[in-house]
Amino acid sequence: MQRQWTAPAPADRDDGGLPVLPELAACFAAAADRGAPEPVGGSADLRAAACGYWSRRGLWTDPAHVVAAPGAEPLLLALLASAPGGDVLLPRPCAAWYEPLVRLVDRRGHHAPVPAECGGLPDPFALLETVRRVRAEGGVPRILLLSVADDPTGTVAPPELLHEVCEAAVAEGLLIVSDETWRDTVHHPHGTVLLSPAEMVPEHVVVLTDLAGALTPVGWPAAVARFPATERGAELRARVLSMLTAVRAGLPTAVSVAAGYALTEPEPVRDRMAAAARAHGAVAAAAYRALTAVGALCRPPQAGRQLYADLDELRGVLAARSLTDSVELERYLAGRLGPAVAGGHRFGDPPHTLRVRLATLPLLGASEELRLAALAAPDPLELPSVAEELAAFERVFGDLVRAGAP
Repeated sequence: MQRQWTAPAPADRDDGGLPVLPELAACFAAAADRGAPEPVGGSADLRAAACGYWSRRGLWTDPAHVVAAPGAEPLLLALLASAPGGDVLLPRPCAAWYEPLVRLVDRRGHHAPVPAECGGLPDPFALLETVRRVRAEGGVPRILLLSVADDPTGTVAPPELLHEVCEAAVAEGLLIVSDETWRDTVHHPHGTVLLSPAEMVPEHVVVLTDLAGALTPVGWPAAVARFPATERGAELRARVLSMLTAVRAGLPTAVSVAAGYALTEPEPVRDRMAAAARAHGAVAAAAYRALTAVGALCRPPQAGRQLYADLDELRGVLAARSLTDSVELERYLAGRLGPAVAGGHRFGDPPHTLRVRLATLPLLGASEELRLAALAAPDPLELPSVAEELAAFERVFGDLVRAGAP
């Protein structure tokens, strides 16, 4: 039977995510009766709110350099379609939705392996070697797509490593697209340093942020992009805006108003972001301990709502269960843990590897009430509902490697 290698949507988007913040719901409801469409590219209020968001993170921005769209996927698609023609360089592994969009605009994507320290960006020497190889094969490298707070690995790129990658990319004439969707989900913000490539080489970076990462509900698609304050940046922004206009990719008014409110980061939004990061960090750390206890390799999660496990060291044990690649491993684990599991083949890793992405959202509970309780708890791991979910998680992986287990 022929296998399908299409990438799934992230599990937490299928799930519905965390309960909607009441203040956001009120903003949405207050604008629901407005019939006039929002300007394509974002209203003046929304773009100004995005500028304030970035300025608080050290990135001064003018509204004339901002574009908003209904989700990161259409925004990245418009960006890839508008940029000068050529090949796209991607880390391996990378977010599941990157490569399908690269193919959709008829560009070639080339993966470069991530370093041992983190995911989200290629090893700088591997990047240079990949650029050399692509050119030797007649390709034209144009874009490097990276993520400083990474899906799928849940790691944050160290500033010194990010600086090396940025220097290499600029030296090779690459436009850097920095996906910063998960930057506000760092589990321990006082102990983790997260920098944007736009702080290092601002004239060569487009910053892309999907607000569903930390600010808005996953069912209200909204994303913003920050373009360089250069002639090339202004031209690229105009092309992207033209592309979005052609397909009428404007935000619904109610979503735009709610997104603008979230980007101003009032106290309820800040509190929700902090509580979500704390809760996801707690269950991610517990899941990491459970995985490493059975012999899986995994980078310690630092951000986001996922972690990435490599079970290749257990290949002999898993082969006895006829689990020899990530497709079979995904099928087995999804049957026991649900759709929060995705094999490494979804993220650019070769199918023969035994890697899997595991979402942490289900560990907070199956209902909105349980998830709200986990967000409010000083230590979510002490809640019976969370303890039960983690115990089930541990049993699945314990049974997976236990000799003679059914």
